[in-house]
Amino acid sequence: MKVLITGGASGLGAAVARAVADGGGRPLVLDLHPPKDDFEHVQADLADRAATERAVHELARGAGGLDAVVTAAGIDACGTLGDVPAEDWERVISVNLLGTVAVVRSALPYLEHGPGGRVVTVASTLGLKALSDATAYCASKFGVVGFSRALAAELSGRVGVTMVAPGGMDTAFFDDRTDQYKPGPDAKLNRPEDVAATILFALSQPPGCEVREMVVCPSEEPSWP
Repeated sequence: MKVLITGGASGLGAAVARAVADGGGRPLVLDLHPPKDDFEHVQADLADRAATERAVHELARGAGGLDAVVTAAGIDACGTLGDVPAEDWERVISVNLLGTVAVVRSALPYLEHGPGGRVVTVASTLGLKALSDATAYCASKFGVVGFSRALAAELSGRVGVTMVAPGGMDTAFFDDRTDQYKPGPDAKLNRPEDVAATILFALSQPPGCEVREMVVCPSEEPSWP
């Protein structure tokens, strides 16, 4: 299985890429940075639509097509609406939502060309439940939820669409935040490898069977339900 993974150089994306490789598949990484593993990759900024489109086509053509896309890339800009600089706020939307759309749009011709093409979008529990000081992230992930549901209806019978909504994960996602916005010392976070396993489960379903939506979170996730 040839799987294009955004954000595949770190965090959940890297865990998905490793899981695909361990399962005998071919991970194709699209990220702003190169992956630590020796996977095929193209570096691109998801906030740049033209560069993103070129990267998707380069990876797909180099691999001779695509079987699936996993949009795991994501960023955040914590703070109140008045405190977060407008350019930082808008970049979250550009990467998380518009970047997801650009990747899927560019990948669709390859996914529809072969049988059983699949898209897995990565939303968040904060795409289902809002939280203060997270307007950019919530707006972007609520957008991914709406996009995913509409896409599933649009592509019904042609390309499978799964939306995954993870809760907190033990990744570098929180590293550059101020202490106010970091998980506390007693926070219980999922391992990205465990969330990646659920994504591989969705990708492994037989043709005609789709896992449409999954919430995957620590058993004591504060943002869910």
